Amino acid sequence: MTATDGAGERRSRSPALLLVLGLSAALVFAGLTALGVWQLQRRVWKLDLIAQVDQRVHAAPVDTPGPAAWPAIDAARDGYRRVRAQGVFQGERAAWVQAATALGSGYWLLVPLRTDQGFTVLVNRGFVPDRRTVAGPARAEVTGLLRLTEPGGGFLRSNDPAADRWYSRDVAAIAQARGLTDVAPYFIDADAVPGNAGGPVGGLTVVSFPNNHLVYALTWFALAAMVAGGAAYVAREEWRARRSPAPGDDRQS
Repeated sequence: MTATDGAGERRSRSPALLLVLGLSAALVFAGLTALGVWQLQRRVWKLDLIAQVDQRVHAAPVDTPGPAAWPAIDAARDGYRRVRAQGVFQGERAAWVQAATALGSGYWLLVPLRTDQGFTVLVNRGFVPDRRTVAGPARAEVTGLLRLTEPGGGFLRSNDPAADRWYSRDVAAIAQARGLTDVAPYFIDADAVPGNAGGPVGGLTVVSFPNNHLVYALTWFALAAMVAGGAAYVAREEWRARRSPAPGDDRQS
């Protein structure tokens, strides 16, 4: 659009104003385009992560990482890795963490397993509908998925160790509340146990990663195109204003 005088006649903008508008449009366009490119890069990363996790989930289980490997545990590299552990369950130190699953609302039953290697790992034995004490073999071999600790709590709700209310599987906080030592910085989502009638229902891990990066990228690119279109419109109107002086203009060509 072009500026007008009191009689509605078109007149051109000042060069300083045009420079400011042009630079502003260029910066906004560059920023939006960069965001779009970043989202495309994130999409490539996400697709690679999904492929890696899918491979881990269906791989043969490996031994649970011991203390020497704990400092290097990384969610991108180790999350959802299939692992196995042998040891003795400490059922008297179990914790119940609120859960919402395909089976309804209830709790995850987290039980410390003192492994044969001498350290402790929390095992999510599965879903239970209420805070029940579930009997089971003291000694067990567990297979499942390695999951990284979930510190703090759940959405809008913080863990309350003093009241024994847990909204996330916060390994360090649960270990401290239960007086556990030498605890791995991860927990194991146990596989379903065949014939475990009345016991915790394992194998309910939801392996899903939102991948909306292409939609986000297209949104940023569309906004960048709108900025470019707006700048082109202003430039065209300015060109027209300069090519067609307003009636009564006493400037000579």
